[in-house]
Amino acid sequence: MKTRTSILLALAAALLTVSAPISAHHGASVYDSKKLTTLKGTVTDFQFMNPHTEILFDVTDANGKIDKWTGEAPSLTTMSRAGWNKNMFKPGDQITFIGNLAKSGSHIMRLRKVVFPNGKETVMDRGEDYAE
Repeated sequence: MKTRTSILLALAAALLTVSAPISAHHGASVYDSKKLTTLKGTVTDFQFMNPHTEILFDVTDANGKIDKWTGEAPSLTTMSRAGWNKNMFKPGDQITFIGNLAKSGSHIMRLRKVVFPNGKETVMDRGEDYAE
């Protein structure tokens, strides 16, 4: 009986260890995948990292109020394959961001496309459905 209990406890611990990373990732469910939004902003920071590359930027509204935003892109590895590098964005760059906004209303955007000042575009295709 003692052996059986030990085996069950070990199995439960193994199952929890394996399932924890799976449930930790939020996926796209926190974003409004039915609508694309375009924002023009000024880059304040660029974090070329895992699990998601992030571009922090300011958006100034018609009244001059500045809102701080975060654009979430795929991983460093995925973006490297698309030609991105750690020097891709610099503070002060004027960029157009197109993506899905957070359903919560927080200033976070799941990036779908980035348009650089020279007109060059990078599309982030995650193999999922997006609003067109």
